[in-house]
Amino acid sequence: MNDAPHAGQQPFDARDFRNALGTFATGVTVVTTCAGDGRLIGLTCNSFSSVSLTPPLILWSLSMYSPNLQVFLRARHFAVNVLAHDQIELARRFSQAVEERFAGVDCSFGEDGIPLIANALAHLECRNEARHYSGDHAILIGNVLRYAYRDVAPLVFHRGHYTALRDLPDAPEPPKGLL
Repeated sequence: MNDAPHAGQQPFDARDFRNALGTFATGVTVVTTCAGDGRLIGLTCNSFSSVSLTPPLILWSLSMYSPNLQVFLRARHFAVNVLAHDQIELARRFSQAVEERFAGVDCSFGEDGIPLIANALAHLECRNEARHYSGDHAILIGNVLRYAYRDVAPLVFHRGHYTALRDLPDAPEPPKGLL
């Protein structure tokens, strides 16, 4: 186990801190929007989380250094496309500097022409509700206007690698009342 220094001591080693954060397995999403000039914009994101059921709010964060930051800050709507276990190539494509990320990607279109990636595990179409700035990221909160989902295994990111979930043998039912 690596014991990092406590607050007030030496600063965190950024790479090691990232390794610690990577122990938390997350789902993989592609967040999409449409720029003012009609360009389709999308990027792989695992900083997605639910915020509230009433009203239905979600959040995700984007680096202040992202070339897409201003597009997402100005967009009236965005979509969170939760990727299924067999969409690893889409996760990779939208995480790299590819000139036309949407070339050959099967999409339908939601509010304001927002791309919805075909065969995603879920789509959450959102109105851009609020923004908060902390550290080196902007936190975007979306009010979910529409959603759809299907029952397949998700794509998961853990310790710097994509993986898929699998059921544990004879796993007991989770206790009632836990989210």
